[in-house]
Amino acid sequence: MASETEKTHALLQSCSTESLISSLGLGIFCLVADRLLQFSIIQQNDWLRALSDNSVHCMIGMWSWAIVIGIKKKTDIGEIVLAGFLASVIDIDHFFLAGSLSLKAAITLPRRPFLHCSTVIPAVVLTLKFTMHLFKLKDSWCFLPWMLFISWTSHHVRDGIRHGLWICPFGETSPLPFWLYVIITSSLPHICSFVMYFTGTSQVMSSKHGNYIHV
Repeated sequence: MASETEKTHALLQSCSTESLISSLGLGIFCLVADRLLQFSIIQQNDWLRALSDNSVHCMIGMWSWAIVIGIKKKTDIGEIVLAGFLASVIDIDHFFLAGSLSLKAAITLPRRPFLHCSTVIPAVVLTLKFTMHLFKLKDSWCFLPWMLFISWTSHHVRDGIRHGLWICPFGETSPLPFWLYVIITSSLPHICSFVMYFTGTSQVMSSKHGNYIHV
């Protein structure tokens, strides 16, 4: 159990200059990347638009998790890549709903596919945490539910600027203002870090990464 001094140090680390600069950089990246994707050369090509959009999802997921854990070891790179994969793999449900590998079919769906329902995120996170507890994986893989949460949430929030959030069974919100998307995305690693701290996950991960989680 961490002492009060250690807990205070962990919380101070969460507001470190390094983490705040990284979050500012993430916000700027979101702003610039989504503006660049509006160029006609990208919008007029389905494959280029889809790959570019998915790549931005991936980069935001990677950047967000890098802020959460910091990059202290080479092994941290694997986690960061996994976070990017989780942030981008959601879009595979477009092809499942389309019942086809055709990109045209996948981007012209009559409704949103199931992984784009935001209610799915807490359901999957809680199920994952329960499963890990059941199989006694809560220490070695304790980061996974939080990684999935931050990766999928960043994807949903970014999609929200075009389509709003789909919150089953309550329906859809209005499209999110662009400024709100940037603020939420750049703040998400800090929110995740604080929740991890209060649930005790950050203390377990600190021994794994050799430092306190410093968002």
